[in-house]
Amino acid sequence: MPTSAAGSEFGRGALTPRPARRGPRRRGFTLIELLVVMAVIAIASTGLALAMRDSADTLLDREAQRLAALLDAARAQSRASGRMVRWVPAEGGFRFEGLAPDALPTTWLDASTRAASATPLVLGPEPVIAPQQVTLLSAAQPARQVRVASDGLRPFAPAP
Repeated sequence: MPTSAAGSEFGRGALTPRPARRGPRRRGFTLIELLVVMAVIAIASTGLALAMRDSADTLLDREAQRLAALLDAARAQSRASGRMVRWVPAEGGFRFEGLAPDALPTTWLDASTRAASATPLVLGPEPVIAPQQVTLLSAAQPARQVRVASDGLRPFAPAP
């Protein structure tokens, strides 16, 4: 018995409109849509919180890390050249005696930073130096201090 496309099982109802849904129409968002939106908000707020860190809190820490790197660089140059190098705090910055004047930076990143003592640090040329430290202060935050120290064997590093 031949069947036409309209009478076949696959074609049945192809030209007839779908019946309208019965019952209330769904409104709102699915759970997955809400979770995606919440994840986007969480990521954006985390990024904002990290970007808005108080720079006054981290500035003295950056100064201490920079000074530690400069002291170690001067110590390495002293050992390589065999000349004694001293770090001396100065007005508005510091200087490295025994190195060329333009060998290393001699100013602080922030004008309010200063060293607490006027004692020079001896950086070499011996491979083992005496334990030394310098305390950094900031005029912007007078109650906060960061100490940069070495035990004589290890590199200089900020210490709590």
